[in-house]
Amino acid sequence: MYRRLRLCSSGGGFEAIPDPPRRVDLARVRAALEKEGVRVVDARVMLIAGSDPEITISQNGRLLFKTADPDAADRAFARLLPAIESATRPGE
Repeated sequence: MYRRLRLCSSGGGFEAIPDPPRRVDLARVRAALEKEGVRVVDARVMLIAGSDPEITISQNGRLLFKTADPDAADRAFARLLPAIESATRPGE
């Protein structure tokens, strides 16, 4: 569902982009993360998860991991993926 994590153009983090494009139900993702004790800021069109590393989740499914450590980004992606997959709708 996602392309591999890749270094952002700014070099300050890693990103994952859904393939094919998907729409994410941010309310469901927020509920799943908060249930796990993760602090979440809801900015309407995106969520900011106060995890380590911090993760930005957009409506279009793009994920931004704010770390320069590829291993930390991989671990965070693995933890987040179940919540994202349960809250996506293909083709929207």
